[in-house]
Amino acid sequence: MVLLQPKLHLKVSQRQILTPGLVQMVSVLALNKLELKDMIKEEMGENPVLEELEDSVPLIDDVGRREEERERASAEETPAAAADQKDPFEEIDFGSFFKDYLDPGYRSQGEMEEIERPSFENFLSKPSTLTDHLVWQLGSISTRPPVREAAEVVIGNLNEDGYLIASDEELLGIVPPVSPEVDAAKSESVFKEAAAIGIASAAVPSGEIADEPASASLDPASDEWEAPAASTPNAAAFAPAMDAAPPQAVPPVAEPVAVKSNGHLPVPRFSADDLHEAIEVVRQLDPPGVACRDLRECLLYQLRYHQAQLGKNGNGTAQVLADAVAIVDQHLRAVQNKLLKEISRAISRPPEAIEAALNYVRTLDPRPGLQYNKIQARLIEPDVAFVKHGDEWLVMMNDDDVPTLRLNPAYKRLLTKDGNDRDTRNYVKERFKSAMQLIKNIEQRKQTILKVCYTIVTRQRDFLEKGIDELKPMMIKEVAEEIGVHPSTVSRAVSSKYAHTPQGVFELRYFFSESVNGPEGGGTSLLILKRRVKKLIEDEDPSKPLTDEQITRILQSQGIQVTRRTVAKYREDMRIPSTHQRRVKK
Repeated sequence: MVLLQPKLHLKVSQRQILTPGLVQMVSVLALNKLELKDMIKEEMGENPVLEELEDSVPLIDDVGRREEERERASAEETPAAAADQKDPFEEIDFGSFFKDYLDPGYRSQGEMEEIERPSFENFLSKPSTLTDHLVWQLGSISTRPPVREAAEVVIGNLNEDGYLIASDEELLGIVPPVSPEVDAAKSESVFKEAAAIGIASAAVPSGEIADEPASASLDPASDEWEAPAASTPNAAAFAPAMDAAPPQAVPPVAEPVAVKSNGHLPVPRFSADDLHEAIEVVRQLDPPGVACRDLRECLLYQLRYHQAQLGKNGNGTAQVLADAVAIVDQHLRAVQNKLLKEISRAISRPPEAIEAALNYVRTLDPRPGLQYNKIQARLIEPDVAFVKHGDEWLVMMNDDDVPTLRLNPAYKRLLTKDGNDRDTRNYVKERFKSAMQLIKNIEQRKQTILKVCYTIVTRQRDFLEKGIDELKPMMIKEVAEEIGVHPSTVSRAVSSKYAHTPQGVFELRYFFSESVNGPEGGGTSLLILKRRVKKLIEDEDPSKPLTDEQITRILQSQGIQVTRRTVAKYREDMRIPSTHQRRVKK
């Protein structure tokens, strides 16, 4: 029988660990310019040894030296000059002192009146969300308590597009919620259906691949920003750009209740009938089409809302709305497949009426929730600039407004000053070591980014001079081998950082892409291949769209060796419908 008793065992092993300095170096390298400025300000607040080296701000040791000189000069003054000075006792305002602490027994009308100032809470603001908007409307509707609770659960289970992603069984707690991947797949399906119909979405989904540079306020044909000019010579190359609207002030609202699973299913206090009534209540709120489960329901509720508004103030579009309702209700799949003649025969309407109804449907919003789920303003400020000087390309770091750190000599004197105890010296020594490590890591970050950017400039010279079609394939591993660092170091150096180029503002990761076999045995960037596929589809005849096999043959005739499966994969990545869905029958 084995006895259970504590024992001591010795084991010798080797393992690799990260020192605090190495951890800080890795984290500093991954920061962009704005994040680096925030981190430096935070470190300056925590470490008294660090101070900013700036001409307009006097240093702490300079201030101390000036105070010593002032005290020395005041000690050398003559007694006569000291006698001419004003007695500080006379500067005390005894009237206000006794007024505050002694009650005279009466107060005038002006003294008793209190000025009512606005509260600071009125100046606080936060972005308006769809949840806030719906809960605010729900508060003005008189409903039974179970229906109100069910409506709050429904609002809490809406995705950012405004769709009800949970089933009735999930909302009632009968089955556990599905995984987020399933919800994301539903949103993806809705977007693809809307794209097949030809409805322009209100915003680009997070997973969509963009082909254009990140600069929205920069003219690609010039080096000038559409922003106020700054005082520095290179300010035009580093002006920030805003790509979203600022947040708006909204009144505080109650948080909705969302069904969550934490080991066991919650028991709701409403029935299935209450849930169905609550869903209808939420669907009657603004914006029209919210709380629907698929694209068909969303478009139908918007059309019926327009019909109700038409009854109040008619504008002559009643027949167009009726045709649109019939098409969306029964023939939405036929619209996606471009079967317009079949739809015309099915609802006994001429082709011109079908086209007019579809044009009206295309004006609807397939993602009604996005107009209230506003995206936070995202500030993009380039970290580097690629500037051509003569025949050479230079890489300029945008660190003009990044605080330059220095060590405070006043604290260094505390290490050698007599009278300081051991704890004080140890604290100052530890702060000095931390400050020196931070300054070293910031400088090493700068040098690493410069090495990576000079490698990018060397490999992408044609892109910088001729345009985006000359982008060459480039891998992170190749750049890492060239500058002699690990690939993860290059990945952190280009993470969330932007470069200002003559072609626009690009994220540094944009220059890295895989290659495919191009003409004359060379490599063609994957991004360029996608652009060519997209260009071929845009220039095709809508009545006879190109198949994936035909696109493959065209690319192979241009010297790019790809397969049909590869073309189909890239087409789906760019959210381009299939040949059958793109065909328009005349």
